[in-house]
Amino acid sequence: MKQIIGVIGDPIGHSLSPHMHNAAYRELGINMEYHAFHVKREQLENALKGVRGLGIKGLNVTIPHKVNVLPYLDEVDELARHLGAVNTIVNEDGKLIGFNTDGEGYLQSLYEFIQGDLQTKRVLMIGAGGASRAVTLTIANSGVKEIIVTNRTAEKGEELVKDCKKFCPSSFMSLEEVEKNLERFDVVINTTSIGMAPHLNKLPISLDKVKSDTIVSDLIYTPFKTKFLIEAEKKGCRVLNGLDMFVYQGALAFKRWTGINAPTQVMREAVLQQLEGGKKC
Repeated sequence: MKQIIGVIGDPIGHSLSPHMHNAAYRELGINMEYHAFHVKREQLENALKGVRGLGIKGLNVTIPHKVNVLPYLDEVDELARHLGAVNTIVNEDGKLIGFNTDGEGYLQSLYEFIQGDLQTKRVLMIGAGGASRAVTLTIANSGVKEIIVTNRTAEKGEELVKDCKKFCPSSFMSLEEVEKNLERFDVVINTTSIGMAPHLNKLPISLDKVKSDTIVSDLIYTPFKTKFLIEAEKKGCRVLNGLDMFVYQGALAFKRWTGINAPTQVMREAVLQQLEGGKKC
């Protein structure tokens, strides 16, 4: 009998996670099957009861449930508790344990791209939402020279900076200040949705003063290359989209459920196949 894994969210029909994980199970001959479950906020508690009752091995959790799911879990990993959000659940004989692999997945993709450490880097984080929190705090904890957070809402940005300061020198800058001082940053990361439909032609910040040797990254991978990354390339910057973050966060969840290292290249190819086939995420 196949073990069931799934992802819950609202909406969820756009998710590429089933394609990615099922490709990995087939590659390794694992008797598991991954499904997308559309769960509305008012159904969340019952959905988690169903996971226990049906013996579903685990779940990924996506928007808008990453925070709301916390009260319905039996245990939350220290990192996920610190981040205040869960994207992976493991069912251990009816005990639901929450983890967060988002930040670790991004950090792994960044390390691989840089092929070096981050200790000498000044990092600019654009945005202070849920995705930003996981990525920003994970980077801060890894040991960087400095993190600057910029966000439309100063209060939210300063709240994130307060937590970052526990790990590395951190401060908040307005969008206007950042654009004037862009040359001071070694890594610039957009964590907002600006660049996705319906904001395809917008930029989160102006790149007029970016250094040509800056690494510019976007958590978005649909489109595969946002206007932000296109403009950065014109300035001579090296660019990194969010595809490998998506793959690596999935691979970390995969290992939580199976105890086996995930075939990341197979997973990446499965996602690319869907993207090239015109399926939007």
